[in-house]
Amino acid sequence: MSGQAGGAPASSLPPGSAHGAGLSVSDLAERTGVAAATLRAWESRYGFPVPERRPSGHRRYAEADVHAVEGVLARRESGLTLSAAIEEVRREREAEEGPRGTSARPQSVFATVRAGHPHIPVQRLGKSTLLALSWAIEDEFCAVADRPHLFAAFQQAQHYRAAERRWGELARLSRSAWVYADFPDHGAEPDGPDVRLLDGPTRVTLDQRSPLLREWALVCDSQELPALLSAWELPGQDRVPDRQRMFECVLSFEPSAVRAASRCFLDAAGDAGVGSAAPVLRELDSTALADPTDLASVSTLVARLLGYVDRLSSR
Repeated sequence: MSGQAGGAPASSLPPGSAHGAGLSVSDLAERTGVAAATLRAWESRYGFPVPERRPSGHRRYAEADVHAVEGVLARRESGLTLSAAIEEVRREREAEEGPRGTSARPQSVFATVRAGHPHIPVQRLGKSTLLALSWAIEDEFCAVADRPHLFAAFQQAQHYRAAERRWGELARLSRSAWVYADFPDHGAEPDGPDVRLLDGPTRVTLDQRSPLLREWALVCDSQELPALLSAWELPGQDRVPDRQRMFECVLSFEPSAVRAASRCFLDAAGDAGVGSAAPVLRELDSTALADPTDLASVSTLVARLLGYVDRLSSR
């Protein structure tokens, strides 16, 4: 996977259309008292608030977004964490007006895990370390687990192409394998616009508003070897060399956290029109969670990780 933050203009709706989106990010900042840079960081990290986009790429917000941001601030004052406050406001808004646009709300694996498992520590890691950790999980968990469900967010299609052969092998060992990026439109299959080539993983083309385009995520949903890695790139690194870019990351081997991330990935696939996501989601919902991963497996992963880190640092 990559660490390159994606994000292209998502919509060309003019002000006053559909959702009445006519406020700039500066307008929203002035109305709510939340700095424009903070609002952009919230969008990148939590997929909230979700603006409409003009052809120029400029954000435009609706009056409802003003109330939503104010709702988050009120919940923060009552003691909720930022991620929990955003999730609560998001659910209330959807209950009132339904999902925004023609698909369900954008899914963020990082935000989902943080909201449901706030005890998992957040680490700041560089891209090289994150890459080494991803390879270690792929080798030790994804390739060794007994027919796991695998999910990975690559952000950009070019980053997946560099790992396509590797993921072709992983897909053959898995019960299902899913990769997410800004893949070009290859045309739709009968059950939706997913593309599965030969024995490779199912490719899910993400909407340009999806937070997954800005996330680096890897999930191995397995009864005996569950693993989860999710990260988002810190904003303001446009001039930082690729290998030096920094991410906020969560790493967990808790079955409940892994399962929450899997559901988030499958929801995103369903939102993208991938019909084959629904039966996998039903299967996971009907499968009991396993006991926590044994310490021996975690120790093996750490040993493999150290080997990858050492190899990369010597390049």
